[in-house]
Amino acid sequence: MVLNYIWIAFFAVAFVIALVRLVCFGDTEVFPAIMNSTFDTSKTAFEISLGLTGVLSLWLGVMKIGEKGGVVAALAKVLGPVFARLFPDIPKGHPVVGNIFMNLSANMLGLDNAATPLGLKAMEGLQELNPKKDTASNPMIMFLVLNTSGLTLIPVSIMVYRAQLGAAQPSDVFIPILLATFFSTLAGIVVTGLYQRINLLNRTLLLTLGGMSLFVAAVIWGFSRMDSALMNTVGTTSANVLLMLIIMAFIAAGVRKRVNVYDAFVEGAKEGFSTAVRIIPYLVAILVAIGVFRASGAMDWLIDGVKMGVSALGFDAQWVEALPTAIMKPLSGSGARGMMVDCMTAHGADSFAGRLSCIFQGSTDTTFYILAVYFGSVGISRTRHAVPAGLLADLAGVIAAVGICYLFFG
Repeated sequence: MVLNYIWIAFFAVAFVIALVRLVCFGDTEVFPAIMNSTFDTSKTAFEISLGLTGVLSLWLGVMKIGEKGGVVAALAKVLGPVFARLFPDIPKGHPVVGNIFMNLSANMLGLDNAATPLGLKAMEGLQELNPKKDTASNPMIMFLVLNTSGLTLIPVSIMVYRAQLGAAQPSDVFIPILLATFFSTLAGIVVTGLYQRINLLNRTLLLTLGGMSLFVAAVIWGFSRMDSALMNTVGTTSANVLLMLIIMAFIAAGVRKRVNVYDAFVEGAKEGFSTAVRIIPYLVAILVAIGVFRASGAMDWLIDGVKMGVSALGFDAQWVEALPTAIMKPLSGSGARGMMVDCMTAHGADSFAGRLSCIFQGSTDTTFYILAVYFGSVGISRTRHAVPAGLLADLAGVIAAVGICYLFFG
């Protein structure tokens, strides 16, 4: 529903501004430009979706091997002690804990098709424990904030889009996304923990979150000591080595579990092909709307206005070009994806704005969509502090993304 209103708003605003430019300024080129953009962007959307097919099939095939090889289950086991502290209201050993772990682990591996059903199953289990059936419980809110903060270890789709749009090194945003999404998740945990008065200073959480924070700080410190050329080389090489190690680990896990890794890969690759085809109409719809919005001059007016404000305050304003992706992300995943693609198309995949839009896309998740789907599935109407906690996590991710992009690519 939100995306419906956004889509209509893009066209309505574009028409009004184009009309103003025609009537008040005599700009006779604006409407032809708008119509040309509808054809150009629809063609671009199809070409991007077509290019996605092979790479998406590859990655979903690899992911399926990891899933059947028990990687998701292993992650759930490792994260068990930590999440037991984050969900103190859930009885020890309750079966819903397994669904929560599986959902979050699947999200971290980018297994969207597996993550959503597991998440809905987890919400059903949490609703059974919920004394007030129309009001979100503390475990529900913590669970959803962890989802909306978007902790993802492998941002497959973003790297695929970058490759399709001509990035020299599609994986160069891999480590920046990991860092930004970590800050988003950490903020979500802290904010929600404070709301719910969870003891965040217990030994398990301190060791886990503190250790992860120290590691992230060490990574940032190490990269800050390098010049831009060395930073780009080390970051890209590290990302590619890490991705290759993940692929080999998934294959090894499949072999260890005596999984037919070839058949598992083909099964996942089929899902990748279906996903690539399924995304075509959505990508066409959002890119055409954004193209009309941009061709009318509305996007330039918006960006220029924000730039003027930021520059007046004495700050560098090149990050503003990517801001539409950050604004759209809490509302709609496909809308934000369209904004990201539009930004890379307009400014270049390897431009500062193009890279930042990718980091914005990977640093958080679609807060309102997740809240609507998960709460709606169990009939929750009173969301309590879920929305502010989720949005604060999003804000932390956006701020971190800007700072990290300047560190790596500024």
